[in-house]
Amino acid sequence: MPDSPVPRSTRPRAVVLGAGAAGLFAAAALAESADVTLVERDVLPEGPEPRRGVPQARHAHLVWSGGVRAMDALLPGLSADVVSRGGRLARIMADMVSRAPNEIWFRRFLATHHRNLICSRDLLDSVIRDHVLKDERVTLLQDTTAAGPEGDAGRVTGVRVRTGEEAERVLAADLVVDATGRGSRAPEWLTGLGLDRVAERKVDSGLTYATRVFRAPGRAADGDFPLVNVQANPARPPGRAGIVLPVEGGRWMVTLAGTRGGEPTADPDAFVPFALGLADPVIGELLRDAEPLGEVTVTRATANRRRYFEKLKRWPDGFLVLGDAAAGYNPVYGHGLTVAAQSALLLREALRRLPLGAPGTARALQRVTAAPIGGAWDLAVGQDAFYPGAADSPPTAAERLLARFVDRAVATGARNPRAMGALLDVMSMERPPTRLFSADMLIPMLFGPRKPHLAGPPLTDAERAAAEG
Repeated sequence: MPDSPVPRSTRPRAVVLGAGAAGLFAAAALAESADVTLVERDVLPEGPEPRRGVPQARHAHLVWSGGVRAMDALLPGLSADVVSRGGRLARIMADMVSRAPNEIWFRRFLATHHRNLICSRDLLDSVIRDHVLKDERVTLLQDTTAAGPEGDAGRVTGVRVRTGEEAERVLAADLVVDATGRGSRAPEWLTGLGLDRVAERKVDSGLTYATRVFRAPGRAADGDFPLVNVQANPARPPGRAGIVLPVEGGRWMVTLAGTRGGEPTADPDAFVPFALGLADPVIGELLRDAEPLGEVTVTRATANRRRYFEKLKRWPDGFLVLGDAAAGYNPVYGHGLTVAAQSALLLREALRRLPLGAPGTARALQRVTAAPIGGAWDLAVGQDAFYPGAADSPPTAAERLLARFVDRAVATGARNPRAMGALLDVMSMERPPTRLFSADMLIPMLFGPRKPHLAGPPLTDAERAAAEG
């Protein structure tokens, strides 16, 4: 992928560090207000291929409808382009067979408007790159490493970079955006400028991921086979989970997961037995006739980590932290991409009223773009904090009370479409968590009507037969 020529204009200049999803979304948002230089340490692939800088790409991904809306607002036609290349907008819950953490199977209601964008992460990243990099206001520097910011505690004026074997140089900028992911050095950079150390919180369920790609068995690739998801129960450690994600090319991307004491391994002979050993064996049963297309990939870096940059007493003008560099989540909840897109959309909206390089703008942007983080953080930590050893201190009384309420909300939504709509508004990050306390949830919760819970996975006989050949 060739680098673009460096733009020359009188517009403000922004440098975005990292060409992962968060960095690409940020570049798209900033291009309306500035000429953007996108700095990436890897050499990006030409198409939907894996790359070193996105290790989670080898595992199952999905984008909740709140994220799909934000992506399409930033990059019109993005989701349609993904679908045209083999992806899919799956209805939640109609196109899903899903078991909640409290061991309740969701009914496949047809009434809700929510959709998940389903495809491989390689395909999604490729489509995002194509949309962003065709913008002449965005310049890509590949094989380029950021060494640190220029400036002082009052203002960051640029960033030192090195391309390949060349000597270090400075890219001057009115705004430097750190979107380098979980390995971000922003905390050290800020203290090096003379600022306070940012407060952090880490909640680590100890989850290990193991993923293997299969050719969809039988006739399962011929139609829209449902996503199949068995979630872990924090009340019964070790938590074990699994998901079958039908992706482009007639493939199933299958990710298995387990917390401390119940981790999956890279042993290919142990993969299907692990799936059969989940609380419900449906995933293992579906895999019995599936042909593996590669080896097992294992990842252990799944902790929730939040850095509260927006709460620092002093913040330098000209600097912003986005994406996993600010907050990374247990990937099992699927909210990282949605938060990245929503934060970038808020960034674009804020810059329509704030001059990019003006004093105080960067601090305002850091606070504004942190807004989607809270909801995703509470959803993830509200489950993971209950695993043994997940955090330095046990869940508080308030967290325990909220967890019990959410369990009851899930139980209500599993058998009432009105309550399910409210639950999905929150899970899809379309509405704030207060939506769970609306009449749509509370009336069914308190008064019914209450259908009985399902006794097993709502996979139809036709779907099972299609997977058998």
